[in-house]
Amino acid sequence: MAYLGFNAAEVAPASDFSALPQGEYAVIITASEMIATKRGDGQMLKLTLQVIEPELHKGRLLWARLNLMNSNPVAVDIAQRELSAICHAVGKLMIQDSEELHHLPLRVKVAYLPAKGEFPEKNDIKAWKPYKAGGGIQHAPVVTQVAPPAPSAPVKAAPAPSAPVKAAPAPSAPVNKTPPWKRASAPVAGVDDIPF
Repeated sequence: MAYLGFNAAEVAPASDFSALPQGEYAVIITASEMIATKRGDGQMLKLTLQVIEPELHKGRLLWARLNLMNSNPVAVDIAQRELSAICHAVGKLMIQDSEELHHLPLRVKVAYLPAKGEFPEKNDIKAWKPYKAGGGIQHAPVVTQVAPPAPSAPVKAAPAPSAPVKAAPAPSAPVNKTPPWKRASAPVAGVDDIPF
């Protein structure tokens, strides 16, 4: 037996650390800090997020790490784009300190990654979106095609012609009705007027 002298009313109970189901959640950033990468060649911005909606998962935590300083330029580019998405989602485009992002609601699209080998199940944040009160998610407007109204009375089709209609012949040069053997001997108009 061990004497504890512990009052559980003074300490919040431990949270559920299992991964959240895949979906979209309203969250706030509650903490942020720069931490060293595992290899020690850069720094990551570690964000702690707390779910505020839906009620079923309220209070649960998510984490994100942004490789803002790294020897790999691709990792830095990805991290900067994610940070930009967070800033746009909360409406703060110019920040000096990560604390400026704290306690501002936004939405995140969360993927569920099952346990693999020695690694436990976890969540991965795939998208950052603006928060909309009431649990709605902002989407691009849906464009629907409206069909023309149906006619009130049936329309009769024109009767099919009984015989094909021939098109009028195209106008051509006047036809010379003089037989060819007479044309050769006939004088050409205007030839007598040409001075030699």
